[in-house]
Amino acid sequence: MQDLTEGVARFRRDVFPAKADLFTRLAGHHRPTTLFISCSDARVVPELLTQSEPGELFVIRTAGNLVPAYTPGADGVAASIEYAVAVLGVSDVVVCGHSACGAMTALAEQHDLSGLPAVADWLRHADASRARATGEATGLEETGALVRENVRAQLANLATHPSVARALLRGTLTLHGWVYDIPTGTVEELDTAARAA
Repeated sequence: MQDLTEGVARFRRDVFPAKADLFTRLAGHHRPTTLFISCSDARVVPELLTQSEPGELFVIRTAGNLVPAYTPGADGVAASIEYAVAVLGVSDVVVCGHSACGAMTALAEQHDLSGLPAVADWLRHADASRARATGEATGLEETGALVRENVRAQLANLATHPSVARALLRGTLTLHGWVYDIPTGTVEELDTAARAA
């Protein structure tokens, strides 16, 4: 916790003064152009990866960058998507997977998740991803294939959300699938049209 406290002090001393005008504007208004959905893995930092300023990205982070298909009812992910698309009017949505994803590794290697019932239930949102990646590769290649197919499957799930479906129909929203490779710093943009759900 000491590191975080020291980080806040450095932010207040070094960063905030240099961006004071930006924060003054953001205090009353923000208009992000992109909804960025990524894994909650601490190694994936959307603002760092895209070199975005505060206020430019609306970010949702979930284990495995999973986006449950739309169902009525209380759902924090669905509410965040709806707000970003219908209220903030983002023009782009990026679903970003990454190398060495713990969630995808657990699925690809069939880890025993019986001691983690909430994790096991959450990862069921990747069932379509597993079906898409079956038989494509083995070992590390299998995990990489699963990461890619998972991004595609989550984009398909995203399109089931009414606000997203309406924006896609109007042509005001574009969906993108990315895979970030941690050791090289590269970002691969997936051809999502080739494997539409």
